[in-house]
Amino acid sequence: MNSVGNNEEFSVNTIEEVEDLYGVPSDSAIKKQTTKIVEPGRAFIEASPFLLMATSSDAGVDCSPKGDAPGFVDILDDRTLLIPDRIGNNRVDGIRNIISNSKVGIIFMVPGSDVTYRVNGKARVSIDPSFLDRFIVRNKRPRAVIVVEVEEAFHHCPKAFVRSKFWSEGAKGVPDGVPNSGAFAAYRDGGDRSYAEKYEVDYQERLKDRLY
Repeated sequence: MNSVGNNEEFSVNTIEEVEDLYGVPSDSAIKKQTTKIVEPGRAFIEASPFLLMATSSDAGVDCSPKGDAPGFVDILDDRTLLIPDRIGNNRVDGIRNIISNSKVGIIFMVPGSDVTYRVNGKARVSIDPSFLDRFIVRNKRPRAVIVVEVEEAFHHCPKAFVRSKFWSEGAKGVPDGVPNSGAFAAYRDGGDRSYAEKYEVDYQERLKDRLY
């Protein structure tokens, strides 16, 4: 067994040890947390075309991306969000988790902004036609809508984006050598480079008809 990193002498195992290591949060870090979507938070969500949603259950933990045109998440009221669940690969790991455990964590992002907006709460999966009809795109409804009851909401500091130079580096394009869908498919299927290239071309064509 690989014991790297498993030395108990150097493990942090209690909340007291965490607090000794990191200290206490500043007053501003505490005060920014609310139990509802505040006005700047609403504006951020309305501008956001992309989010990450974390879910968990006894089967494990999942973090799933969701995205569409800015404002694709509907703010029903300051404590309720509606998130369309569009067509995917039918693994629906996050949906399965929500059925078992309603707790979710969401991070909203806006391209070019180093700030993120975080929402934690409880979710349920709805197929209420009145909800589905809110999200018709290209004459297609989502398969379901995730209804999130907001319990905590706050903006997050930009340090991770600043340290990583995320947006400025991304503007340069995808770095050479970064695997695309074709490369992953070739590895999965035992294909060669030509297999990967053909798969990627075909996949990009399929995407055009399978976004909604």
